[in-house]
Amino acid sequence: MNSVIIPEGYRSLLGLYDTQNAIGLLKRLFEDMLSGNLHLQRVSAPLFVNAATGLNDDLSGVERAVSFDIPATGGMGQVVHSLAKWKRLALHTYGFQNGNGLVTDMNAIRRDEDIDNLHSIYVDQWDWEKIMMPDQRNIEFLKETVRNIIAAVCDAQQTLKAVFPTLCEVSDICREVTFVTTQELEDKYPSLTAKEREQAVTKEFGTVFLIGIGGALDSGKPHDGRAPDYDDWTLNGDILCWHEALGVAVEISSMGIRVDAAAMERQLAVAGCLERKEFPFHKMLLAGELPQTIGGGIGQSRLCMLMLGAVHIGEVQASLWDEATMKACADAGVSLL
Repeated sequence: MNSVIIPEGYRSLLGLYDTQNAIGLLKRLFEDMLSGNLHLQRVSAPLFVNAATGLNDDLSGVERAVSFDIPATGGMGQVVHSLAKWKRLALHTYGFQNGNGLVTDMNAIRRDEDIDNLHSIYVDQWDWEKIMMPDQRNIEFLKETVRNIIAAVCDAQQTLKAVFPTLCEVSDICREVTFVTTQELEDKYPSLTAKEREQAVTKEFGTVFLIGIGGALDSGKPHDGRAPDYDDWTLNGDILCWHEALGVAVEISSMGIRVDAAAMERQLAVAGCLERKEFPFHKMLLAGELPQTIGGGIGQSRLCMLMLGAVHIGEVQASLWDEATMKACADAGVSLL
């Protein structure tokens, strides 16, 4: 269901021209700061992949990829949902060394997405991936990486405010990260839904990293769906930041330490997807031919929303909207790009 809520009295802090300038500056600033903190190198990435390779990310398993036939190759292409598996293969192919990684722009079409203040059928994010050592396969390394990402976010926001002083009205993103597991959250708020738990904990702490998404909790249900063949469900999570103007938790990143052979075997069995072991990517991973990695995606438009104080994602990205959304925004004086 599509829905949009514009807070009473809301007005953009920047005009359309300065909004575009601020978005451009933010994207350059943050990518440079993220690359410095995580030791990443920019690479080019595909908009689509061969459907037969198993490289596309199926997200929570229910989203339909945008597919098309390719007469020149005789195969089928799929617009990527994310680059989770492609990045790991690229690190191997390009000869990256331990401690270094890649970052790239990822653009996707998620045609089944409901449209609201935070969701669009168009997705833009920084996809990054980094080679790690086997002894870094632990929660502390995951937490250290999250802190480095949030440091880049907060540093970029401070620079943006210095260039555009009107943005000083926007609340600072909390630099201190609160880490909580999905099971701890279920135990604390047993009567709330998963999304309601996220709202409660993020409102309390400001910036939260929610650990452990994909596997079943004590209730028998997972906190949220996650594909079984890229993140290790015990070593992954989402970064959530509080959006003061909207009064909601905004997920800016899904990330984690990636599956090793044992984790992939286990998660494919739980998900009932053992047939994926026949895909080329999965065969390489199970044979130990791919590096151990950590990686994720960071939403470009959502980060822009937080830093510009925007209340609708259409203020910072160009997409397609239903008539009700366009009318609600027009009535409230909100300009959609």
